[in-house]
Amino acid sequence: MADITDIKSIVYTEKALNLQEQGVLVVQTSPKVTKNQIKEIFKDYFGINVLKVNSLRQSGKTKRFRGIAGKRNDYKKFYVSIPEDAKIESLSV
Repeated sequence: MADITDIKSIVYTEKALNLQEQGVLVVQTSPKVTKNQIKEIFKDYFGINVLKVNSLRQSGKTKRFRGIAGKRNDYKKFYVSIPEDAKIESLSV
């Protein structure tokens, strides 16, 4: 069962904002979330029927902090296409 807490953040980069004007939202989640779960979340919580969902797995970068190697968390990005007439007020910038 998908939950709204599965969405970690909405991505607000220059590319993501240009896509948002075309009706595509960029959402960052944990790597376990599937396309069907994202569709379910948007339908249940926002009341929007999603047109299309594309996904992208992103591996965490290896970084060094004070000489100690570490790794950022892996995540998954979803590009969610919504209809033109659908608007999510809390997400608009």
